[in-house]
Amino acid sequence: MSVTQQQIDILRAAGTDAGAILQAACDVLPGQVAVLSSFGAESALLLALAAEVDPAIPVLFLETGMHFPETIAYRHELARTLGLLDVIDVRPSERAIQDRDPESQLWAFDPDACCKMRKVEPLDAATLPYPALITGRKRSQAATRNRMEIVEVDGEGRIKINPLAEWSREEIDAEMTRRGLPRHPLASKGYPSIGCAPCTRPVGKNEDPRAGRWAGMAKVECGIHRPT
Repeated sequence: MSVTQQQIDILRAAGTDAGAILQAACDVLPGQVAVLSSFGAESALLLALAAEVDPAIPVLFLETGMHFPETIAYRHELARTLGLLDVIDVRPSERAIQDRDPESQLWAFDPDACCKMRKVEPLDAATLPYPALITGRKRSQAATRNRMEIVEVDGEGRIKINPLAEWSREEIDAEMTRRGLPRHPLASKGYPSIGCAPCTRPVGKNEDPRAGRWAGMAKVECGIHRPT
């Protein structure tokens, strides 16, 4: 399966309204679209919007085996609260872990290899049935994302759809409050961006929201969102 230019044009014609974009994706690409969610600090809004359109839409969660316990608890709480019917835990294979990271220390000396094994490779396999992937990325999150389009062509007939691309942190926070959505337990403890526990720290008041991810390293992305 691949996404056609005509389908891309229809999605782009949906404009910037997040709900309309999600509805168009489900209408134009039935059975070919999934949501990718980290169940992080701002994830609840996209998931709530997706549940309103189709609670049975597949939601892919990268269960790396290195998450904070709070993230795992939040993943189950949100799925239950929003009525999501098809949350899929995407895991690295046991063979890969045994062969390449038996002591669970790969993150400490080669974080790129750790992300590749625990995130990139499992996601590549899990998304084969879904040529269209919906993400919660925003332009405001990082310099690497400030030119991100709402509909990105990801190569070989695959696309990423970013319904919240134009939303600011303040807008997302206000909408989550208006909807009464549950918050990630770590969000109030200085974690505006939450990844795997060994590679995530709280950030200071004036720091970039993603400054706590791979702190002290040149690394700013895990690799699942490659430049287009």
